[in-house]
Amino acid sequence: MDADFVVFISHRTLMTALTILLPILGSALLVGILVGLFQAVTSIQEVTLTFIPKIAVVGLVILFLIPWMLDIVTRFSLLIFDQITMLGR
Repeated sequence: MDADFVVFISHRTLMTALTILLPILGSALLVGILVGLFQAVTSIQEVTLTFIPKIAVVGLVILFLIPWMLDIVTRFSLLIFDQITMLGR
C-alpha cells in the first residue's frame, strides 16, 4: 500500500461524505437564515423557534434523499471492495 492509494481512498471518502451531507446541511442553513430573518423582522426573540423548523426540514430532506444517499454509499462501498481486491493481488 503506497501513499497514492491512501490519498485516493481518503479523497473518495471525504468527497462521498460531503456529497451526502451537503444537501442536509444546506437545507438546515437555509431554514436557519429564514427563521433568523423572520425573527429579526418581527422582533420575536424566542430561542427555541429555530429548532422545530430545522428538525422538520432536515427530516424531510433525509426522507426524500434516502434512495440517492444509499446509491452513493453502495457505489462507494463497491469501489472500496474493488480496491481491496486489487491490493491483495
